[in-house]
Amino acid sequence: MSLMQQIRDYRVPQRAVAVWWLGQNGFIFKTPEGTTVSTDLYLTDSCAHLVEGFDSKRQVPVFIEPEELTLDVFTCTHNHQDHTDPETIRRLAHKDTMAFVGPPPSCGIYRAEGVSDDRIHMSWPDCELGFRDVEIRGTFALPTDATDLNHMGFVFSFGNGPRVYITGDTDYTELLVSAAKHKPDVMITCINGGFNNMSHWEAADIAGKIQPRLAIPCHYDMFADNAVDPRQFRASLLLRAPNVAYCRLNHAEPFLIEA
Repeated sequence: MSLMQQIRDYRVPQRAVAVWWLGQNGFIFKTPEGTTVSTDLYLTDSCAHLVEGFDSKRQVPVFIEPEELTLDVFTCTHNHQDHTDPETIRRLAHKDTMAFVGPPPSCGIYRAEGVSDDRIHMSWPDCELGFRDVEIRGTFALPTDATDLNHMGFVFSFGNGPRVYITGDTDYTELLVSAAKHKPDVMITCINGGFNNMSHWEAADIAGKIQPRLAIPCHYDMFADNAVDPRQFRASLLLRAPNVAYCRLNHAEPFLIEA
């Protein structure tokens, strides 16, 4: 059975959300009512030769081919190719069944790859969007380079279940703590430290100030030249956010988050 079929068949209990990590910043969430939401799905190897001299061949398997993907809401945090991947979007076979959410440059990629305007929903820090039993609030992120100055994060509220904050790619700034007003139960954060993203130490510092129940690292696994050991984040949490639990997700396996 394909992973997409497993996700469709998975029954989520009330006051919970299930999450599958597909690598880098790519996640699929499913609510008890069956709504599926994704972030930053990179389901190709389109970055393999993007930067000369940089090993950006994917190290994580493609668990779902773009043609197999069926979702209610497809979101992107910014326009870097491992987050808004033109090839992934181009190959989607169900563009008419999804809402596509992202900041303006990502919306431009959606249009260029055949998504109709009525499916595209622009987002920005502090925006509020709703789809079925999911509420999406935009959060601030500090751009990591001048190629895209429209970085952002999201806080997802899943009905009467948990609230999940995903930082997206971001440099360190105290403004990230503004996500605390949404009272997230879980923080999913970049920790790789390369190319101006937060390091494991900086991510732990932000977690200590936001105080979610649980912190999940990501964006450390996809490319050999942009990797870090997530155990360093666990150690940093012990020092900077001792009240925040650490959890490392396994690729393509369901993880249940309860309210």
